[in-house]
Amino acid sequence: MSNQLRNILLFGFVGLLIVLEGTTTMGGLFGGSWNTALGILNMGLISAILALGVNMQWGYAGLFNVGVVGFVALGGLAPVLIATPPVAAVWTAGGAFRILFALAFGAAVIGAAIFLNKRMRGKARALAMLALLIAGFFLFRAIFDPAVTLVEGYQPATHSNIGGLGLPVLLAWPVGGLFAAGAAWIIGKTALGLRSDYLAIATLGIAEIIIAVMKNEDWLARGVKNVIGIPRPVPYEVDLQQSAGFVEFAERFGSDPVTASTVVVKLLYALLFVAVLAIIMWAAQLALNSPWGRMMRAIRDNETAAEAMGKNVTRRHLQIFIIGSAICGLAGAMIVTLDSQLTPGTYNPLRFTFLVWVMVIVGGSGNNWGAILGGFLIWFLWIKVEPWGNQLMQLVTYGMADGALKRHLLDSAAHMRLLTMGLVLLLVLRFSPRGLIPEK
Repeated sequence: MSNQLRNILLFGFVGLLIVLEGTTTMGGLFGGSWNTALGILNMGLISAILALGVNMQWGYAGLFNVGVVGFVALGGLAPVLIATPPVAAVWTAGGAFRILFALAFGAAVIGAAIFLNKRMRGKARALAMLALLIAGFFLFRAIFDPAVTLVEGYQPATHSNIGGLGLPVLLAWPVGGLFAAGAAWIIGKTALGLRSDYLAIATLGIAEIIIAVMKNEDWLARGVKNVIGIPRPVPYEVDLQQSAGFVEFAERFGSDPVTASTVVVKLLYALLFVAVLAIIMWAAQLALNSPWGRMMRAIRDNETAAEAMGKNVTRRHLQIFIIGSAICGLAGAMIVTLDSQLTPGTYNPLRFTFLVWVMVIVGGSGNNWGAILGGFLIWFLWIKVEPWGNQLMQLVTYGMADGALKRHLLDSAAHMRLLTMGLVLLLVLRFSPRGLIPEK
């Protein structure tokens, strides 16, 4: 069997799983609902984009980034700051302006400290920087804290944040990528000189800092109180259900308006996500097959030899780190737009870092098509394994008497996800160590 035919069959298998989810129950094995099938498809598309971003960093350049969740969270912040309407009361009262002024002042203090560090020498430099940073910190807090109290005290049940700019939500997607790219530039300038294991520790720690800030700074995006009702680029289901033309359209296909509206909305989301994935995939393939892509793989395979050939390894690492992180930020903005809400409490490394790495490893590190396949396959298993585990445990315990052992076995079905991910990873590493679609 040729590699091309094998790859087509692998994608066909994943597509068949999604179709079976939408068309048949298979004795309860699949959901039998196009609603759930399209939900899996949409998140599979976003997962494929996430896997492409991580694959660029690891597969192209060998950068071990385990802070993916931080870049996804920064991207998710963009729809709140771009698409939601501003909270007029806190702007009129001056709270939002004071916060922005305080942030600008803090950035100016940091800039002044960098300037002093470059221009001065010896003990005078240390004393000047110490005095500047201490004075700047207390002045910053004196401006920032009252402004935050004012903003967070305004209708904490519904607002308590500065709001956004009220712009189209699709604009938030590239802005989410820019947020993540900016953070990646700051992180890369300080951490990319570290050895791979130290880089992993640094990115993990910085990602946790980003999540902690988003959870605790209510003025920014309401923290753990969440932001709901984020505008969407597609119609709302209730608007479609109230349209006489759409009701007639649903009845023509033998469906009720509620189910039909849900399916149509998810189909529209799928079309948007397919367009984004296609553009990123096209650009990624061009980059991989260009002289720049060959250079990145040469750096990945032997940094010393690449440096001897005159390549600036640190600069190229920074480039690919920023690009991969920007793609992860874009995916984070898409997730928030799909959910129409931002919930910082749901950002955890298991879902947005570990699972994405499993997608890349299973699909095939260094191969963009492999990353896409891994994104779809692993996400499908992540969703379906838990109900399958419940069915399996009910079958195993069918003839058992009620008791502690039976309850324990039934309760343990929730852990089938982690067990299955580990098992899939072990099987792939054993029988196809370079992934299902390995790098050429």
